[in-house]
Amino acid sequence: MSNKQYTIGLAIVAAGIVILLGKLGVFAFIGNIFWPLLVLVPGVLLHMLYFGRMLGNAAVLIPAGVLTVYGLLFFVCNLFGWKLIAGLWPFFLAGPAVGLYEYSMFGPNRDRTIRLIAIGLLALSALLLLIGLFRSAFIYLLAAALILGGAWIAYGRRIRW
Repeated sequence: MSNKQYTIGLAIVAAGIVILLGKLGVFAFIGNIFWPLLVLVPGVLLHMLYFGRMLGNAAVLIPAGVLTVYGLLFFVCNLFGWKLIAGLWPFFLAGPAVGLYEYSMFGPNRDRTIRLIAIGLLALSALLLLIGLFRSAFIYLLAAALILGGAWIAYGRRIRW
C-alpha cells in the first residue's frame, strides 16, 4: 500500500466519522452549548495579544473588555437558562465600562476622564444589578435609607456619642 492510498483512506474514514457524528447530533449539541466562545475567545485573545506586547495600541482593550464581559454573560445565560438575562442585563453596561477602564489604565495618556466615565458606568451597572436583585425589597430599603439619612441630618450633629 502506498503512502498516498493510506492518506486517502484515512481522509475517507474521517469524513465518515464526521458525517456519523453530525447525524447523531453531536455537533449541534456542541454548537448549542459552546457558541458563546465565539464572543469570549476573541476578547481573551485581544487581551493576550495586548499584554503579550504583540499589539501596541491600547485601544484594543475596549473591544476586548466588551467581548469578554459579554461572552461570560452569554455563557452563564446559556448554561443556566436565558431567564437570567432579566436580572443580569446591567452587565451590558459593565462591558463597555470594563473596556474603558482598561484603556484608561493601560492607555498612552491614562486619561482620568475616561476612567471616571468607566467607574460611573460600572457603578450604575452595579446599582441597577442590586435594584434588580432586591426589586421586591428595594422600596423598603429605600425608605429605611431615607429615614436614617433624614434622622442623621436632623439629629446626628447634635448627639455626641
